[in-house]
Amino acid sequence: MSRKRQAGFSLIELLIAMMIIAVIGTLGFKQFKTHSAKARHLKASESVRLVAEALDQHYLKHGVYPDFSSYEAMVDSNSVLVKENLIPVNVPSKDPWGQAYEARSDKGKYFFKCQGDPSNPDDAELGWFTREPGKLAGSGDAAATGNVGAAQGTAK
Repeated sequence: MSRKRQAGFSLIELLIAMMIIAVIGTLGFKQFKTHSAKARHLKASESVRLVAEALDQHYLKHGVYPDFSSYEAMVDSNSVLVKENLIPVNVPSKDPWGQAYEARSDKGKYFFKCQGDPSNPDDAELGWFTREPGKLAGSGDAAATGNVGAAQGTAK
């Protein structure tokens, strides 16, 4: 009696294929998390830049920064920045992680601070950043890349 060989894969072949898929999936997920964190940080930086440039434009037009005690007041639909069309109405009032930006302005200066990802405070690459007239500071190189020239051109 002869045995017929069944067409299909052996258990070892299936295990090897699943291991390869698992390794590729793990690497892909790590890259996804890294790029997702960078995108959130970039979005937060862009929101702060937009409002800071609106404050700078207001300063150039009126000679003083408007008085605001918080970021929410700056982006509110009744804000002078919105009424003068210096920022759009739909600027988010919270950062991409759902926390409020720290911000204030008075006649001579303004200050913004974003804490970054609260679930990963030790992330040295993307951490916190601040913005004031004439400077941009952050805990990592990614926070200052590309924005230093724009920040240095602001009025004091």
